[in-house]
Amino acid sequence: MKYILILFTFFSITLNAQNILKFDKTNVQCEDKWIAYQMEKDSTYTLGFIYIDSQAGLTLNYEGKFKIEKDGKFIRIDNETKNEVGFIKARLQPNRTAIAEIPEAKFKELNIEKTPNWLKTYKTDENSVERLYRWGYMYNGWNECEKALTFLEKADKINPKFKGLQTELAFSYNALQKFDKAEISLKKAIIENPEDCYTYKELAYTYTKLLNFEKVAETYLTMSKICKEQNFIQETAYNLAYEYFKTKDVIKFNKWKSEAEKWSKSENQYTQNLNKMESELNK
Repeated sequence: MKYILILFTFFSITLNAQNILKFDKTNVQCEDKWIAYQMEKDSTYTLGFIYIDSQAGLTLNYEGKFKIEKDGKFIRIDNETKNEVGFIKARLQPNRTAIAEIPEAKFKELNIEKTPNWLKTYKTDENSVERLYRWGYMYNGWNECEKALTFLEKADKINPKFKGLQTELAFSYNALQKFDKAEISLKKAIIENPEDCYTYKELAYTYTKLLNFEKVAETYLTMSKICKEQNFIQETAYNLAYEYFKTKDVIKFNKWKSEAEKWSKSENQYTQNLNKMESELNK
């Protein structure tokens, strides 16, 4: 009976916590947010504040532990870790671990401010094109492309010619299937740097998604003349061959299969896939 009562109490606490804390966020979605990790075995929660350090990237500022009372009240725990609060910073790797954002209504109970005073150290030059570009670049790298655009489009209004900005914008647009906007950005990038092969590769990809295969072929021809990055050229030919494979256009598939194979001396993932496609078409 005692065991059942303990189990019921634990279940009640857990259920109550789930009603207050929604573990539906990932760390990259919690910049400048107070967060909690899932409840530990001792029924406590780790409290922290996530921010971005321009050099170190995503960072957790450890703020100790708290527990949730039966009535839903949040209680900070004073223990041996008290002296460590504010001094332990963990560099975070983006992952899918579910964490919870602390409800603003609970800030007073935890004795925290919405914006910690120390955060201002990391908030210099927030509206500079350099910082906006850097943040957009990081969010693109974390596959949070919609968030990336909130920074990159601001940077675009300040200085559209900032190095790398248009290509980074195009990366976001392509990921969000805004291919017309990606094309515009990539053309701007090429005007500023007409020999950047990565930009041409992205442009060819954009044309592929727009089903403008003639433009893909033109871009490929340009790349084959100026690019040193043979893997970019091969990828472009491969993508076009794949499009013709999908439409079962054997003649054009064979043409672009041959083009793709020219750019590698040995077998790789591209050539292996192309051989499988060829076998499928020949059935």
